[in-house]
Amino acid sequence: MKDVTHQIMEGNQSIIGVMVESNINAGNQSIPKDLNELKYGVSVTDACIDWATTEIAILEMADKLRDVLPTRTS
Repeated sequence: MKDVTHQIMEGNQSIIGVMVESNINAGNQSIPKDLNELKYGVSVTDACIDWATTEIAILEMADKLRDVLPTRTS
């Protein structure tokens, strides 16, 4: 997200969104034979960032782009 933010700040107008893999807890896990061993809030597919990191990244991006986005032309 920092790289995308930087690209937008440098004038890249082709970026219109960002997708972030996020979950309650970071990382991912394999599905065990005993499903009771699954960790709550951890992805069973792609590795994710945790919620606290997601929140910080979104707020930082919004703060840096607050004045930039309204000046973009379509």
